[in-house]
Amino acid sequence: MVTIAIAGATSQLAREVLDALVATGKHKIIALIRKNPNDFPPLPGVQWIQTTYEDKTELVRLLQGVHTLLCFYAVHLDPGSETQKRLIDAAVEAGVKRYAPSEWSTGEKLKESTDVLAWYAGKVEISQYLENFNQQKKVLEYTKFQPGAFMNFLAHPRKTSKHVSTISLQIDLQNRTALTVDGRLDAEITYTTVQDIANVVARAVDYEGVWPTVGGIRGHKITARQLLDIAGRVLGQPIRVELLKMEDLAAGELKTENYPRLDLPSIPEDQVEAFSKTATIGVLISISNGVWNVSDEWNRLLPDYEFTQIEDFIRTAWGGEK
Repeated sequence: MVTIAIAGATSQLAREVLDALVATGKHKIIALIRKNPNDFPPLPGVQWIQTTYEDKTELVRLLQGVHTLLCFYAVHLDPGSETQKRLIDAAVEAGVKRYAPSEWSTGEKLKESTDVLAWYAGKVEISQYLENFNQQKKVLEYTKFQPGAFMNFLAHPRKTSKHVSTISLQIDLQNRTALTVDGRLDAEITYTTVQDIANVVARAVDYEGVWPTVGGIRGHKITARQLLDIAGRVLGQPIRVELLKMEDLAAGELKTENYPRLDLPSIPEDQVEAFSKTATIGVLISISNGVWNVSDEWNRLLPDYEFTQIEDFIRTAWGGEK
């Protein structure tokens, strides 16, 4: 049994991880939140604690006795990554042994594609910050949990987990349509369910060896061509594919009206249209560049864990719908 702290514990993925940790019945959990703790349900072993994350001295106090700290900040809402850097500094001062930065998506190729995924640039910045900490000697053990894309999004608009809401990205199985880059149908992407992510994190907390710095979680590695073939077969209807030119996307031009509108809480209403186009372009280019294809460190460290495969997920999510 160890004490685990979760920063940004109100995030949807954090809540999935929190439930998985609670289910083990092993640990004391400190859930750090900006909101009123009374607004959150009592959970066995969980203490909801309110903080602004702005006072390093307070953070050091809150992190006393914590063994593992998991961060779920929305990096695009943390200018200059100052809040997460302050959290890391406090963790080191408080003697925290293990840290998981706010990764939870793309693989190591992200650093080559922040021009098209600018909202993720903070992940690269924090990765370098952590690397600098351990240049002379290991100060803080950490792993960058990288699961690729959430497989649950393939069920949109159906919700297939307790806390994580789905959005439609480049593949819309409800309408049997997909956007891809012409000539890049064989680019690989990793999809992992949020349930598998949460379960792996719960097991990683108990892992007695040293955490790998790069912590890939590979649910199912697949090409767009293979995925669309599987989806068409399971759903009994071919997926209509719209091919877009890379040169148009690279020029910032999205020559289709069939892109998803990402009406997210963090995006002002008057910016939804522009952000949706930018995000769609960024996702399509980055998939073509292999950014969402992650490594398999945690698969190899947890060889007995069985990950959900895409065919099984689609079949379950869509209930054999034809």
